[in-house]
Amino acid sequence: MDVLDQVGQGLWNAFQMAWEVWWALVLGFVLSGIVQAWVPRARLERALGRRGPRDVALATGLGAASSSCSYAAVAIAKSLFQQGASLVSAMVFQFASTNLVFELGIVLWIFIGWQFTLAELIGGLILIVLMWGGLRLFVSRRAEEEAREHALAADTGHVHHTASGAPRVLSLDAWSDVAHNFRGDVEMLWKEIMAGFLIAGFVALLPMAFFNDLFLTGTGGTPQLLENVLLGPLVAVLSFVCSVGNVPLAAVLWGGGISFAGVIAFIYADLLIIPLVLIYRRYYGGPLTALIVGLMFGSMVIAALAVDGIFSALGLIPQNRPSIDSIAARGISWNYTTVLNILFTLVAGGLVALTLRRGARDPVCGMTVDRSKALQLDLGGRTYFFCGPGCRAKFESRRAARGGESAAAGPAAR
Repeated sequence: MDVLDQVGQGLWNAFQMAWEVWWALVLGFVLSGIVQAWVPRARLERALGRRGPRDVALATGLGAASSSCSYAAVAIAKSLFQQGASLVSAMVFQFASTNLVFELGIVLWIFIGWQFTLAELIGGLILIVLMWGGLRLFVSRRAEEEAREHALAADTGHVHHTASGAPRVLSLDAWSDVAHNFRGDVEMLWKEIMAGFLIAGFVALLPMAFFNDLFLTGTGGTPQLLENVLLGPLVAVLSFVCSVGNVPLAAVLWGGGISFAGVIAFIYADLLIIPLVLIYRRYYGGPLTALIVGLMFGSMVIAALAVDGIFSALGLIPQNRPSIDSIAARGISWNYTTVLNILFTLVAGGLVALTLRRGARDPVCGMTVDRSKALQLDLGGRTYFFCGPGCRAKFESRRAARGGESAAAGPAAR
């Protein structure tokens, strides 16, 4: 019975944490969907071919306005790289897309305070500058072009709906693009978010001694700072949770006594989880992946230490930590959170309803796409719709392997 009670309490903790930030997640995904749908990507791809400050600033802005899904960020960055963007621009886009996005900042603020949102912003920019310098120093133009050839041989991955020109913001087409981007982001990220809340819900049940054994806590000083900032990313890698899903666990770690720098380093490490490292290897090859991962880890540690130093000097590091119980058990009552959750649930429902009206399911990845704009494949009188060339190619190869009939493939009718 005790085991069942513990399971129930862990699930209830996870639900309460999810309830606290539901409206913020929907708001962030809506804003991300609007930017992805209404900002033409082709023009930006052509403008990111160099390694200079202008390209880095543009890639940062594009990433910050993009999806927070780590998997989507990696796929889009590879697509930019294939189309001629520099490796610097592609990697900068990835970091901005996962560290500077709306929903991450909002959820951080709600869970552990505005100081962490500000630290994530400042540290994210430091992280980008460090990656920029490291890639320029260690990756030659020749190595970059070899990596591009390798990336061109990889599958294209998911392609979100984008506007070809200036959209009419009150038109059905414009909001259909927003709706499909919104749903596509949620479909790609919901497992990560759910895993993050579930892990955090059950970790919150652990005794404080667990955190004292895992991390140096309460000692203060340089030893704790260095141990926390090095161990934080490793815990993130082993948790297999990325993007916004990291935040509830980061809140529990903060309540458990890990240092400010350790929390920041933990959040940065969402691009180093093992599944993503395997994707890098497929996209860019083994040697370059090893270099990229090493630069990422080093940049994360240095950026977290730099932020900790800046915030310590300015007296901005929070002195009071919430208890783990207060993080997990916030309760549900009739307050502004409930009102906002209801409002944004209606918004999410409206957007999903719009995708049902015009959408179709990609048979390979399961992503919902707009029938009027998706890639199509006609087989035996039936039309299949795909999010991008990569999924269509996988579908065709599977059919060929099974001896399926030939298909007439083409882009969307309009």
